[in-house]
Amino acid sequence: MLELRRRHVRLLPGLDRREFLQFGAFASLGLGLPRLLSGGEAGPSEPGRSADRRDTSVILFWMAGGPSQLDTYDMKPDAAREVRGPFGAIDTNLPGFQVCDLLPRHAQIANQTAILRTISHTYGVHDDAQHLVQTGYPLLNARQRGQQHPAEGAVASALRGPNRPGLPAYVCIPEDYATHAGFYQQAVYLGSRHNALNAGGDPSLGNYRLPEFRLRDGLDVTRVAGRKELLSQIDQWKRGLDSSQAFDTLDAQQARAYELVTGGAAREAFDLDREPPAIRERYGRHFYGQSALLARRLVEAGVTFVTINLYERDIDWWDDHYTIEKNLRKRLPTYDQALCTLIQDLSERGLIDRTLVAAYGDFGRAPQIDSYAGRGHWPWVMSALLAGGGVRGGQIIGSTDATGGQPRDRKLTPGDLLASVYHVLGIDSHATVPDRQNRPVPLVESGETIRELF
Repeated sequence: MLELRRRHVRLLPGLDRREFLQFGAFASLGLGLPRLLSGGEAGPSEPGRSADRRDTSVILFWMAGGPSQLDTYDMKPDAAREVRGPFGAIDTNLPGFQVCDLLPRHAQIANQTAILRTISHTYGVHDDAQHLVQTGYPLLNARQRGQQHPAEGAVASALRGPNRPGLPAYVCIPEDYATHAGFYQQAVYLGSRHNALNAGGDPSLGNYRLPEFRLRDGLDVTRVAGRKELLSQIDQWKRGLDSSQAFDTLDAQQARAYELVTGGAAREAFDLDREPPAIRERYGRHFYGQSALLARRLVEAGVTFVTINLYERDIDWWDDHYTIEKNLRKRLPTYDQALCTLIQDLSERGLIDRTLVAAYGDFGRAPQIDSYAGRGHWPWVMSALLAGGGVRGGQIIGSTDATGGQPRDRKLTPGDLLASVYHVLGIDSHATVPDRQNRPVPLVESGETIRELF
């Protein structure tokens, strides 16, 4: 599909790539001109895409900072206190599997989840590790060098597109933190049209506003008086560029383009006020809860990939160098409520088989609590949770040593994790996409789908 798009660029006389990408054809919704001209979403015969998983979605809890495996999914209750930490371990409905006592809802749905305990790499700096886990490519000094490869959500946008016309393919809640070092959630050489649509802030706040669905600079749907004015704006842009027959194709697509932006599907999906108060309470009136509910609304409507970024300024993300007990006592209960309610709600709505819920961060935490009452960075072991999307639940993949610091068996990599996420989406992780120099670049540098999951 990307190759075809580049051919479109070369076949439009008088229009260079920069002008092409600047066209106001709804880039904020991930809908560039080539997709308009070709009639919509990617087709099942395109490179890197499987025909049998065209309606699957992913909701990712991106746990930036690195959650502690020893205080969540890899408890060591028999270890010394400085290793096992301040929390107790409770049994789950999966025999032999225990979780932190701050995760009681996890205990009730453990038979629906798959826990990966042995994801391992060697990048102990946030920026470098987050670039690796989000993109599948290692990068030293990532903060100075900037993102070099596209993130998983952007890949989903480029190779899958939205599951329903009129919806964005990729959304970040509350935003993608393009200016925040270490998140690495951009499209890079896939093109800015595949960057995430930012959800517009913290959806748990009373002043939350829906995203502005902008058409182009100086024009948004709230200021468009009607269909005639919008089509007039597009016509003016078209006449100003080229009278080529290639652009005549746009005339036949104008009505559809208008409906994509103003048809209401996207606005309705983002409108949490449409949810009954009881549902909002069930998820929790906090950032994680309302973000998870918003994510469910988005994938139900037709969004393909939603990333939830923790938005709690006073608890330092998941980077618990200090007072880890205090931090997790605040953070884990809201995470527990939101994630588990989401999995249950998706199951009740018949959406769980086509929606992957994932939770992971950049690395794990050190086996011993230190003198600052925290745990340091630890890339050699991290845990991840997966549920739904065709993943076989009720299993623990891999085990660690007595201190939770090294894999004991089934060592996995971030590339394996990303390959498995792409598998859910029907995307071949070995597929290549062209970079800025038109060189074929694999979606992940190395990694294989984790066979036990499917």
